[in-house]
Amino acid sequence: MALKRRSKAEAGFNMSSMTDIVFLLLIFFMLTSTVVHPNAIKLMLPQSKQQTSAKPITRVTIDKELNYYVASGNEKERPVAFDEIEPFLQHQVLEEPDMYVALYADETIPYGEVVKVLNIANANKFKLVIATRPQKD
Repeated sequence: MALKRRSKAEAGFNMSSMTDIVFLLLIFFMLTSTVVHPNAIKLMLPQSKQQTSAKPITRVTIDKELNYYVASGNEKERPVAFDEIEPFLQHQVLEEPDMYVALYADETIPYGEVVKVLNIANANKFKLVIATRPQKD
């Protein structure tokens, strides 16, 4: 008496479970990418009719909570105390004598905070540009 197996093992591969996993991963990455925010400082710059197209070498940023940030070239802004701005700029001018500074200041901060940075630039004879956003007509 010969015994036969009732079910045969298939040699194929079922892709339906693999596509389910791929779609779940796709949904997961799409949702998590919208949650991630870049480490950018949010500023509302004052409006101006004229814009400069040159890229500044060094940046000083003042946000609406009166936090100061500095950056040079393509590096990311780093927080500093007000007393650290002048030594940072003096060090940058030693590396790049033709350097000029861009001041990014939120439009809601007191005018005196902008004047403090302008005084540092004036005392050290730095070229300074105040960053603005285009004015809408």
